[in-house]
Amino acid sequence: MWSRNMSLEEDARWLEWVTKQFESIAGDDKEIDIDEFKTALKVKESFFAERFFALFDSDGSSSISLDELLKALDLLIHGSETDKLRFLFQVYDVDGSGSIDPDELRTVLKSCLRESAISLPEEKLDDLTLALFESADKDNSGSITFEELKAELENFPEVMENLTISAANWLKPPDLDQKKRKTPRYLTRAYWHNNSRKLLFLCLYALLNLLLFIIAMLRNAHGGPCFMVAKGCGQCLNLNCTFIMVLMLRRCLTWLRATWVVRVLPLDQNILLHQIVGYATLIFTIVHTGAHVMNFARMSQNDGMYQLWEYLFTIRPGIGWVNGTASITGVVLQVLICLMVVCSSTFVRRSGHFEVFYWSHLSYIWVWALLIIHCANFWKWFVVPGVVFIIEKLVGIAVSRIGGLYIVEVNLLPSKVTHLVIKRPPFFQFKPGDYVYINIPVIAKYEWHPFTISSAPEQQEMLWLHIRSMGQWTNRLYEYFRQPESQTISNKRLTTSLRNRRHESRTQLTAKLSENHRYCNIKCYVDGPFGTPTRQIFASEHAVLIGAGIGITPFASILQSIMCRYRMRKQNCPNCNYSWCETIKDNEMKLRKVDFIWINRDQKSFEWFVSLLTKLEMDQADEEPEGRFLEMHMYMTSALSKNDMKAIGLQMALDLLAKKEKRDSITGLRTRTQPGRPDWAKVFQKVSEEKKGKVHVFYCGATALAKVIKAQCEHFGFNFYKENF
Repeated sequence: MWSRNMSLEEDARWLEWVTKQFESIAGDDKEIDIDEFKTALKVKESFFAERFFALFDSDGSSSISLDELLKALDLLIHGSETDKLRFLFQVYDVDGSGSIDPDELRTVLKSCLRESAISLPEEKLDDLTLALFESADKDNSGSITFEELKAELENFPEVMENLTISAANWLKPPDLDQKKRKTPRYLTRAYWHNNSRKLLFLCLYALLNLLLFIIAMLRNAHGGPCFMVAKGCGQCLNLNCTFIMVLMLRRCLTWLRATWVVRVLPLDQNILLHQIVGYATLIFTIVHTGAHVMNFARMSQNDGMYQLWEYLFTIRPGIGWVNGTASITGVVLQVLICLMVVCSSTFVRRSGHFEVFYWSHLSYIWVWALLIIHCANFWKWFVVPGVVFIIEKLVGIAVSRIGGLYIVEVNLLPSKVTHLVIKRPPFFQFKPGDYVYINIPVIAKYEWHPFTISSAPEQQEMLWLHIRSMGQWTNRLYEYFRQPESQTISNKRLTTSLRNRRHESRTQLTAKLSENHRYCNIKCYVDGPFGTPTRQIFASEHAVLIGAGIGITPFASILQSIMCRYRMRKQNCPNCNYSWCETIKDNEMKLRKVDFIWINRDQKSFEWFVSLLTKLEMDQADEEPEGRFLEMHMYMTSALSKNDMKAIGLQMALDLLAKKEKRDSITGLRTRTQPGRPDWAKVFQKVSEEKKGKVHVFYCGATALAKVIKAQCEHFGFNFYKENF
């Protein structure tokens, strides 16, 4: 009843929207023609707009009145399942003959593919058409009648269910397809349970700042209110300007992740906490500076010895323990801290200007140096974490310079992804999901950028990085390797010549390599590895890995490592060739089930990683008694969802052909690609019902989707981890 009420509410809102669209577009005659109809419903593919228009235009006047439109829509809202199915049949029956022939069906499916941004060869389109047509044409008459289509649809329960849902899902324009999600209820018991470590830590952090503020104010009560506030904020800045550094001690945090401390402190939230402390530092700085300015203004009025500008921009008043420079260093610090916060905003980092964030953030060195000069007591707070920070930096420099790493192979993949293959040094050990900082001098001599390792630790000889072009540095990297080979490696002419001679025996293979795949010998430096929340995966019993777009990269390493361990436990019967996997009982890997979910916008985005996923599917060719250990779920958001009437025929055809060929037409995998976005409530409900143990959800991708998934995890009581670096 509740879902039915929700459908009625959606229908009412949708009908209101359609009426407003009609009234805003219709002229004085209160009618709309075919072009205005396309604009009103925002239907991309003209075929469907024309078919809907023809069916709505009951009097054949080549225009639709509001009454005609509402009468037709009333059928979709209040009509029976048969009424809706007959409307669908009429859409497919292009010539109005009362039956659907193969050419009509092909025209409809071709339009469905375009509407879903799916590109398939003409031969594959023919296969889809014949698969659906032969299945529906029960009497082999060469055409599909209404009764035959109805009988065929009954073989697809999900489609029949969709015929009874909200009409708003039938002709919904793209912008209404995104339902507004409820924000997580931060004060619910589920939220506190799943975020208890972070919330406790933030409470202690806030109390410590408050305590320091009050103590500093009381000690300086003689200076007046403004002086007291300035000193209170100054003491808090001593804490925050050192603590913000502690949160970025990556090597120490990576080491702590392997200890019991990870169960007490929110180490996986270090980036978020670093941002919170950064904003707190900015606020304390502004209040601290403002309070001092007000105090200086009062002093300049009372004693008349110095003007306000002299207090702020000269050393004449002698304020500060190093030659009276506190005021000048304070002004410079205020400017630098504001600049760092602004340049580290999401807008700057995610808009292709990562270098702005990178170079502005390096001013932390000047901030700490000026703080030591500015405040007499800051060095006492800074000395211990500062020494650890310097040691980490020196170790990083040493590690990155040892071994002489070289990029030995490059693959330019679809969606502007650059696949780097780096010769792995013997001493380089990492865990699945770890990331590194890489510097490639031929791209940018002084820039270091973080990327997840996409190869498994079990691959002893090579290190993989998959880098999507999303900013200045990544675009330069991609374009560098797109150049002719003679240009990109001319500085290694002799090395290249020697390598080519050694590979002469593989001339035929090399000839088959595309221009997007080449061998090279380019110097690079790698600092790391550094741990991430995904290190918790092997302590899980049921892991759900969710990657959005390039967010698959940490899971690439994890999936390969999991399957390597899975193969080690796989047993085969010598008599009947039956295979199974021994129950995993060791402390290193407790996994009983893995669900991998990959969400991409379009078809092309799947291409660059299909080869690995195909290999993982082959590793599980045999069915296991307890079900598959690894299940893959692919979603393509540009494709029309199964709730959309325009997609019903296409999804049926894709299902039928996938069963026939035992592989998906879109990706070539055995796993069927699902259209639209996942229904997270249904996905997690299914995971919960499998009862494979405590569920841990690991996500890498856009922040907006992370909030939606996290809210669902709180509802089902799953642990949630998000990649941050």
